[in-house]
Amino acid sequence: MLKDYGCEDATDLAALVAARAVSADELLDHALAAVERLNPKINAVVLMQEGVARRAIAAGLPRGPFTGVPFLIKDLGCEAVDFPSHNGSRLFANTRYRRNSAIFERMQATGVVTFGRTTSPEGGIGAATESAIYGGPTRNPWNLDHTSGGSSGGSGSAVAAGIVPFAHGSDGGGSVRIPAASCGLFGFKPTRARLPDGPYAGEGWAGMAIDGFLTHSVRDTAKMLDACAGPDRGAPYYAPPLSQGHAAAISRPPRRLRVMLVDTNFTGDPIHPECADAVRDTARLLAALGHHVDPGLPKADVPGMMRAWTDIVACGTALSINKAVAARKRPLDEDEVEGVSRGALAHAASISGADYLDAVGKIHAFGREMAAVFDPDDGTGPDIILSATLAEPPAKVGRFSHKTRDYVHYRIGKGMIFDYSPFCAVFNASGQPAASLPLGQSRDGLPLGIHLAARFGADEELIALCAEIEAAAPWHSRKPSL
Repeated sequence: MLKDYGCEDATDLAALVAARAVSADELLDHALAAVERLNPKINAVVLMQEGVARRAIAAGLPRGPFTGVPFLIKDLGCEAVDFPSHNGSRLFANTRYRRNSAIFERMQATGVVTFGRTTSPEGGIGAATESAIYGGPTRNPWNLDHTSGGSSGGSGSAVAAGIVPFAHGSDGGGSVRIPAASCGLFGFKPTRARLPDGPYAGEGWAGMAIDGFLTHSVRDTAKMLDACAGPDRGAPYYAPPLSQGHAAAISRPPRRLRVMLVDTNFTGDPIHPECADAVRDTARLLAALGHHVDPGLPKADVPGMMRAWTDIVACGTALSINKAVAARKRPLDEDEVEGVSRGALAHAASISGADYLDAVGKIHAFGREMAAVFDPDDGTGPDIILSATLAEPPAKVGRFSHKTRDYVHYRIGKGMIFDYSPFCAVFNASGQPAASLPLGQSRDGLPLGIHLAARFGADEELIALCAEIEAAAPWHSRKPSL
């Protein structure tokens, strides 16, 4: 889409619509044709609602930063009356909603033309998108043998393939940043509670989950964040207020920052050499820009956090499944949920209420440990932690299949999810903002993401740094070819 119109991002496309160089209907035609041409290869777009999109255009779109631009929402959460959902699972197939979620209404107010959903793994608990409900895995446009990531893997694949210029996602353990890294896109996880969860939930996964976006540019993310930021009515808590907004923050470079360089994982174990090289290349870029870069490791109980995350997510998975089964008053059929979800059910059954609260307490304690990394008593902490987004290049399809029933091993076993993605969930647990930038590329031509994280509430400073890096080392010319 962007290539055909000589554009780099959704902001450019919106400018064409505003100038009447192209109409919203024409852009939707283009997106639907791209779905027909490309989706059989990548399996990313589902539950399309062309009629809803056409009626929205005919009724007059809201005037916003993205008026007329085609858009897709993740098939997990983001409840919307006109967009039924499978939520990545046969158990929840064709779920209908009686009212819109706050995040959906705020996205729609930007003027986007939403016409469908994107694939996600069942329960959102994987780093790959291979749900049975969609009839096969979602594939990476850069190499169809590799995963596009998870759990917003459909959004990452659709944007990278050029079906839409940007898409909605969500992130409870890296689910925006992992697909961003896998698909060569920008992905930003805001500070905890920066975006609304209501009215269907007060928080996701004990506050670790939050919505986000898969974009080609920092400015598209900044504008969407500004449009969606702020608590919905009755929210249990909210993030520290922004001083100027994300879009204003990227209009100028940030102050010169102290950067902790981590070219291993956070416990000091080695990562794939190509990923480590990409981290060091970024460190040199930051130093050339005048930032102060020093190697280090955050002193925090990362393994303990990962086990607590695993317990909390198992309980969340069990809650949603058990509520659905109880509501229909019929036992769970054998093929209604996948193996890893059955494993999560079994694991959750072994966790008492006290165990669950203890896991939440460990997450809260971990957040305080990470806060102390950025703000130690001696005042020498970093402003930014720099690492890889993933510990290796994007995995092959099938490596993280949901067929296994050993849920705990799937998450924290050797060579499994937390070995593959040891960085992202750290900042879901701490609630701190973090981003993946598409700065690296493997020898095989696969994208490699670079991860930046900041102290709690410092979203504006982090996204300003991301924009500065984008200007110094632009990535827009790198696109996959299907």
